[in-house]
Amino acid sequence: MRILVSTVIGIASGIFCWFLLTHFHQGAADFTWAIRAAKYLLAGKNPYDTPLEQYPMTAALFGLPFLWMRPEVAAGAFYGISSALLAFGLTRYGYYRLLIFLAYPYWAGILTAQWSPLIVASAFFPLLLPVTMVKPQIGLPVALTHLTRRGVIACAVVLLLSLVVMPRWPLLWVGQLGYYEHFIPLLVLPGPLLALALWRYRDRDAILLLLAAIMPQRWFFDSFILWLIPKSRREILATVFFSYGAGIWRWYHTPHSFTEVGRWTVIFIYLPMLGVVLWRGLVKRDKPAIVPSEADSHSLRHGNLAGTSQP
Repeated sequence: MRILVSTVIGIASGIFCWFLLTHFHQGAADFTWAIRAAKYLLAGKNPYDTPLEQYPMTAALFGLPFLWMRPEVAAGAFYGISSALLAFGLTRYGYYRLLIFLAYPYWAGILTAQWSPLIVASAFFPLLLPVTMVKPQIGLPVALTHLTRRGVIACAVVLLLSLVVMPRWPLLWVGQLGYYEHFIPLLVLPGPLLALALWRYRDRDAILLLLAAIMPQRWFFDSFILWLIPKSRREILATVFFSYGAGIWRWYHTPHSFTEVGRWTVIFIYLPMLGVVLWRGLVKRDKPAIVPSEADSHSLRHGNLAGTSQP
């Protein structure tokens, strides 16, 4: 059943992505740069001959399987596969987790065939972790909070392969970073409030939120990684609801700067996630402890409770 549901979601999202890109004459949109880098790589050319190529060479490796497709089809297939993998990972913990597909950043990403769904999916599959190196500004928070031995080995293999095919790419790529227009959530008012997540520093979700808050970002779709934070149906629906504040604002306004984009991202996406993290801490603190009875204490001392008795 999980495979069927994930396949349906993947096909539907892929077709819709293809339709949007075709309708608006966007080609492969953001996925264009992975395909372009892959073509240049095969031709022995330098893909960083334009300031617009801002992805690491690892993106080219993921773009290779899509070279034979038309741009719109390639982007649609990529987004569909990403969505299917994410759905399959989510349903392992309950079908209600699929509600994160309703979040505004997911639909903002479908318009330009973004990497964020695949990066979120990598949190559920260690062998997918190398995809976090394609877009480090949103990949690192996911990778650092979901490290496994297999994931680290997979990342090392992909990184080594990229260096084999183009040894100088890290230096060339670093030279492109100055062209990346961005905002940093923590530094955009009311972003400093996100530091309150430090109160829950032992919570992996709080660390994910803090790491994402210090990373440079460009648009609303980058914040989709934060939907790894809400776990219950109520948390997911609440954060999805607030995310459309950013969507409605964008519908009626053209941003004049990336700082402006950042402010509304913080207000409608980051702060609700902070609320989820802090609320969990309050609930956990106020939850009454279960004090064992005198009889239970006696049994515990003698190892007679279920699961503790000795053979």
